[in-house]
Amino acid sequence: MPRVKRGTVRRAKRKKLLRLAKGYYQNKSKLYRAAKESVDTALKYAFVGRRRKKRDFRRLWIVRINAAAREHGLTYGQLMSGLKRAGITLDRKSLSQLAIASPASFASLAKHVKDAKTGTLA
Repeated sequence: MPRVKRGTVRRAKRKKLLRLAKGYYQNKSKLYRAAKESVDTALKYAFVGRRRKKRDFRRLWIVRINAAAREHGLTYGQLMSGLKRAGITLDRKSLSQLAIASPASFASLAKHVKDAKTGTLA
């Protein structure tokens, strides 16, 4: 079996990894083995973080919608079921932006929900 020395491939691979580790603390940006461990961990956390971000934002939107709904005498669950019953299809992101930026329009939505709750649709 022929001997493989790798030549420039090994150097390129290590340079690329050390470039990814730039700015890391102490030896983690200088020594290959420590840098490799740090970069692997960082990439793992980045992967997990991209999925966590979606969860965290949804939770934030729900908290904001709940706070705005309670100002109008509704809970979050009542608001969402009332919106569904009234046939209003708004996602949580746009509902939370509406609650922050335009409280008057959110109040009219809450009124529609209360009307749908009592059964008197306008």
